Amino acid sequence: MSALLDLLIPARCAACGAPGAPCCPTCQTAWGSLSEITRAPTIGLVPVYALARYADEARRLILAYKERGRRDLAPSLGMAIAEALLQLPEPDRCLVPVPSRRHASRVRGGPHVQRMAEECAKHLAWHGKHATVAPVLRLKAGVRDAAGLSKTERVANLDGRIRIAAGTAPPRGTPVILLDDVITTGATAAACTRLLDASGIHVSAVIALAAAG
Repeated sequence: MSALLDLLIPARCAACGAPGAPCCPTCQTAWGSLSEITRAPTIGLVPVYALARYADEARRLILAYKERGRRDLAPSLGMAIAEALLQLPEPDRCLVPVPSRRHASRVRGGPHVQRMAEECAKHLAWHGKHATVAPVLRLKAGVRDAAGLSKTERVANLDGRIRIAAGTAPPRGTPVILLDDVITTGATAAACTRLLDASGIHVSAVIALAAAG
């Protein structure tokens, strides 16, 4: 059915509108190599990297994927992260997606970062690199949408409201990479990293598509 729809209604690039693919080759270049970024909550805790600034084509692609129903962007976003991960030395990787609020996941057709992580793992496999996706993190009730919150409010918003789902965690001592779409203040990355570390799961790096600010 999807193939038939593609013939009847060809995909257009979510960033520039060019016909032919959800993300055209030109806009795909918005994603660069890993650049380390600094955020106060993660200093001395975990290295944080992003592939782009949250602006221009990168911002349009992320917003289309998260908020405008362009789930067909998941393969190209996952590929961008996979290409960046190939720069890292570890041969095997366990990817832990940052969780979304339940309401947001329902609106977006499922956990969007997890879908992106799964596409990333597929692309790494195509390169002969083994990767697993461990969606171990959950948000408890009461977490607000972080948009518009200050740095202090973001920290308070997550305090005690992230948990590890029973029976989903990788073995203790397993190094993992925490994946997110956008790093803003670093509060979410820090809270997730601390919880995982306290559970014996070492976060070796946080990688996001883009960094805001």
